[in-house]
Amino acid sequence: MRHTTITDIARKLGISPSTVSRALSDHPDINDNTKKKIRKLAKEFNYKPNSIAQSLKNNKTTIIGVIVPEIKHDFFASAISGIEEVAYHSGYTIIVCQSNENFEREVINTNSLIQQRVAGIVASISQNTKNGDHFQNVLDCGIPLVFFDRTCENICASKVVIDDAKSAFEAVSYLINKGYKKIAHFAGPDVLEICRKRFKGYSNALNTHGIKIRKDLICYGGLHENDGYNSMDLLLKKKITPDAIFAVNDPVAVGAFQRIKEAGLRIPADIGIVGFSNNKITTLLDPPLTTVNQPSFDMGRKAAEILIKQIENDTNHFKPITVTLEAELIIRGSA
Repeated sequence: MRHTTITDIARKLGISPSTVSRALSDHPDINDNTKKKIRKLAKEFNYKPNSIAQSLKNNKTTIIGVIVPEIKHDFFASAISGIEEVAYHSGYTIIVCQSNENFEREVINTNSLIQQRVAGIVASISQNTKNGDHFQNVLDCGIPLVFFDRTCENICASKVVIDDAKSAFEAVSYLINKGYKKIAHFAGPDVLEICRKRFKGYSNALNTHGIKIRKDLICYGGLHENDGYNSMDLLLKKKITPDAIFAVNDPVAVGAFQRIKEAGLRIPADIGIVGFSNNKITTLLDPPLTTVNQPSFDMGRKAAEILIKQIENDTNHFKPITVTLEAELIIRGSA
């Protein structure tokens, strides 16, 4: 459906588009009678201003771009809600793009937001992102940028994170204190800093408690349910049965959970399991999943607050900051 433009109104009234534009902006040079005619016709035509055209003219927009790996993930859906709440109350709207865990798609999303001249971007990178050149391009274009959860280490931008290594250490230490000793780790892509830090927490916990790290108990994969399922299946085929699993995130834990059940093993009697994120589905499992609660809504909210502060102040003198929020181990029946 074609939208009515200023030119359509001008043609109908036999006046110039510039006169229509100035009248709709309540310019004092346009007499009141002409303004009334123009506003009346604009209402009849259901005319709406073109925000993109206005942003090009004013070199200012109130649109914030948000890039996440996937919207279906509870963590990111909750973070988006936090971003939107702050944006709404500050007079901004958001455009949400998902990379679908694909680097090339993330680059396309980033370039598209630059072309739309968004006021700023909040981003969490894909599991395949190996360099941040496209995000550096955002900064080079003078667009403020804030990362949350998954960040680019080599990009000088503000970040909102949790202490992944500490949280993983506490989760694995909890397993050890409950009597589990043969603890497997279903790790995520090594390219992601959060995955490396969670592996570091796992390793430090074992070392601290005098337990030898076994390479055959470490399975690398992606961040989805099928990755956890396949990792558990691989161990079972190798006749390796850990007494507990620390998964890099909840979807991986859920996949492992399914394969354990299929094998006829009991949770937590035969195998304990701990996830990471506190997705909603974790409370629906039987038994419910022990997991690390990431304050996703608060992470999104804080990232938006930092971004808007940067947008509305002199970005040339803005110094990037890193905000670390508290995470919490949620103890349930799976361990």
